[in-house]
Amino acid sequence: MDDRLPSGATDVNPDAQAYRDRLTLISGEVWWRDHQVWLAERGYMLRPRYRPGWVPSWKDTGKRWQQFEDGLQLGHQAVIDATRLSDGETVMLKRFSRERYASEGPITMFLASEPAKSHPKNHSTPVHELFDVPGEEFSIFVMPVLDEFNIPRFSTVGEVLECFRQVFEGLQFLHDCRIAHRDLMVYNIMIDSKDMWPEPYHVQAPDMNRSFTAKVKKPFTRTARPPKYHIIDFGLSRQYSPDNLNPTETLPEGADRSVPEFNGIKPVVHDPFAVDIYCVGNVIQDYILKVYTGCEFLQPLVDAMREPDPQKRFKIEQVIERYNKILKSRWWWQLRARVLWKNDEKWVDERIADFTRHLFNTVGYILTFKSALPKPRR
Repeated sequence: MDDRLPSGATDVNPDAQAYRDRLTLISGEVWWRDHQVWLAERGYMLRPRYRPGWVPSWKDTGKRWQQFEDGLQLGHQAVIDATRLSDGETVMLKRFSRERYASEGPITMFLASEPAKSHPKNHSTPVHELFDVPGEEFSIFVMPVLDEFNIPRFSTVGEVLECFRQVFEGLQFLHDCRIAHRDLMVYNIMIDSKDMWPEPYHVQAPDMNRSFTAKVKKPFTRTARPPKYHIIDFGLSRQYSPDNLNPTETLPEGADRSVPEFNGIKPVVHDPFAVDIYCVGNVIQDYILKVYTGCEFLQPLVDAMREPDPQKRFKIEQVIERYNKILKSRWWWQLRARVLWKNDEKWVDERIADFTRHLFNTVGYILTFKSALPKPRR
């Protein structure tokens, strides 16, 4: 946990003090509190912090808010964790504006409904339910708990390769459906890691168990418990007619503004599918190649995905063709090799212990026939 201010909060902003002492709700949390009773009636219970009449449990105790579950604020003010009353499962509620993000509901539900839902290449956001907020412009998705794709850390080359095999497969499915994502930045590629954890963790404090009574146990590796990866957040996405073979957009969208087509002073007509390719290439460059050692052989493919000239940039079919060749070229022992975190500041004895643990795990995986490319069950 840290005490950095949320986006837009300054020392003269009321949210600044609320963020530091946690005794009051920040502005983005108030909406959820005001709708807590209605959400409970729909079957979703928010944490005590967001219930009417909440009093901080650490108030007047002399203790710090970090020791209490109701001191946890939201990481993203449009997304909140809740307990589904029908079965006690933790789910995520995402609020979005139907006016500002008109395509988000239709595209998300197209992908979350049959026949797209059952397609083996579909890696889009799973959705349990979608409902409108009465009298308001907002709708709410109910989704499973997902994590950032690179948490916990990767252990092997094969784990990295399987991750992006799924991402490329999911992106190809979107493009085959004539859907351009248009915001494929790092936080929109997620992992369903629930099977990797020995016990449920707290969504807002992943180092703690769900009841916030103890530190959570260390997760299994991706090789031991193969996860599925998902592409999320279709708020800026577009679905084009099958007859529109070469769709174009004018205004730059998305968080990644390093896209070459967006670098000019004036808006540039661009191919949104090519932008998707560039953005995924950027994710690999910034969050794999710059962070880990052991995957340098991916650099030529990433360079082709980040080609400044969109006319020369790889299309998704070319990406997958090249990627499959890379997969076939790696020997089993290369796939099981460790990827090391470049900024790891561990002592020598800790590194030796990590290597020994990896060797022990690898022998176990081989003896139990666990694949070096850990694919999840369908």
